[in-house]
Amino acid sequence: MFLRNVATIALLALTGFQTSQARHESQAVFSTARESMPLLGFGTWNLQRSNASDVVAAALNAGYRHLDCAAIYGNEKEVGAGIEAGLKTNKLSRSDIWVTSKLWNDRHAPGDVSKALDKTLADLRVEYLDLYLMHWPVAKSPNGDITIDFIDTWKAMIELPADRVKNVGVSNFSPSQLKALMTATPDHVPFAHQMEMHPYLPQTDFLNWHKDHNIHVTAYSPFGNTNPTYKSSRKANAASAVPPLLETPLLVGIAKKIQCTPAQIALAFGMQRGTSVIPKSAHQSRIEENFAATECKLSAADMDALETELPIKRLNNPSKSWGVPLYDGLQDGGHLAVVDFQTIKETSIGWMNDLWSKFKGLQPDL
Repeated sequence: MFLRNVATIALLALTGFQTSQARHESQAVFSTARESMPLLGFGTWNLQRSNASDVVAAALNAGYRHLDCAAIYGNEKEVGAGIEAGLKTNKLSRSDIWVTSKLWNDRHAPGDVSKALDKTLADLRVEYLDLYLMHWPVAKSPNGDITIDFIDTWKAMIELPADRVKNVGVSNFSPSQLKALMTATPDHVPFAHQMEMHPYLPQTDFLNWHKDHNIHVTAYSPFGNTNPTYKSSRKANAASAVPPLLETPLLVGIAKKIQCTPAQIALAFGMQRGTSVIPKSAHQSRIEENFAATECKLSAADMDALETELPIKRLNNPSKSWGVPLYDGLQDGGHLAVVDFQTIKETSIGWMNDLWSKFKGLQPDL
């Protein structure tokens, strides 16, 4: 495991590092869209309620200053307790950290948006969010209908008070959906777009389009199919299986060459492209290992290899189970990929089973 002096790592994460490589390499550990958003974040999807508070506090203790949350994850109350404890232990103020959360599909009615935000703020024990994302361009009506519906929701989001939400954005949009949203509200371009992105799904053209429009990209599932849910789904979908990303000869070889771990290579790949990455772990050693990824510098040749030499595989695509078109025009889009809602039902544990009964037929994502 490649772990350097913690103080040095923390300084790098907060002040940034510079490179002089090609377009896909970032010039700072902060987003080029907003200098206050750390590129290395900590994800909270799949954190069990039983230990989420301790894990989030441990992440803040390790130096993370960017937390990614969502109402559908079912653990925002516990995450909020962890935020409160971590701030107190480290003598931090609310302004020292970046907190993102997401609006779920059953709250797309314009009148529900502010109420959903109120609950998230109360659960997370914060006065405001740095970023509030529309989780999907998909709405679930009270009678259970699932449709593509996002324009009026977005108009409600951009009207949220600035003292409660600093920035708004989207997640899991296709190019046509994103362009429709921007056409409807040309004066309110999304601050950020969160999407699945890793060496199995680099989406280089779409990433560059976002850069041209000054929309920051957050890459979820930066470790690809290393996620336990994806692993189980891979076994259930052998025909579409790909090897575990962190075990591929390409990542293992690069890691050995520059004395980092494969996980750190995957994270460095995302950060050097200018995207924020949101790895999650409940293990102290891996929390620290992932944080040390800021010290791993990839060459232009390594970046090109990671973008082009692996098969293309989208891991999170509920198009079929929801009965709506998603990811049209994107790599491996427009159809059911490795994960489907039934697999998630069968393989998830703890709070996910509770969510299943409430949101039957709706698949949460990373």
